[in-house]
Amino acid sequence: MKTGRILALMGACAAIAATPNISARDNAPRNSFAAELLDAHNLERDRFGAPRVAWSDKLAREAHEWAQQLAREGRMRHSTQADRGGAGENLWMGSAGNYSASFMVEAFAAEKRHFKPGKFPHISRTGNWRDVGHYTQVVWHDTRQIGCAVVRNQRDDFLVCRYWPAGNTYGHEIR
Repeated sequence: MKTGRILALMGACAAIAATPNISARDNAPRNSFAAELLDAHNLERDRFGAPRVAWSDKLAREAHEWAQQLAREGRMRHSTQADRGGAGENLWMGSAGNYSASFMVEAFAAEKRHFKPGKFPHISRTGNWRDVGHYTQVVWHDTRQIGCAVVRNQRDDFLVCRYWPAGNTYGHEIR
């Protein structure tokens, strides 16, 4: 069985006072793969008890631009917090064409096995918040919008998901 790889590096996302130019209205994803990404996020949020998120075309466009960069480079790395305007970011990479959108989001959610409720960053049974950081970003209570994109190079698919407001904020409770 092939498995996707999740980037283990996750920059801590601090809350930013300024709100980026994101429409408040709910946007429907423009294709079925994007709709599946949104549904998979909301399914995990339902399980956790967090409010559902809406799709943001702006975040999806920005995620697409970064996914294109990663596919060109053929490697995973997070964009800078400044480049993403304070939005949160999850990354995933796997063999091209072998994974569904749901599988990709489930890879983030699989980290819940290490999750323990508490104040960020003390939220992991392993003692390292990075072991649950993708999961906690998916279910972060205050996050209201997401936008994701997948770009394929000759070998791999690169998923970038952006979240507004960002999760994994120091000192904030996650239950």
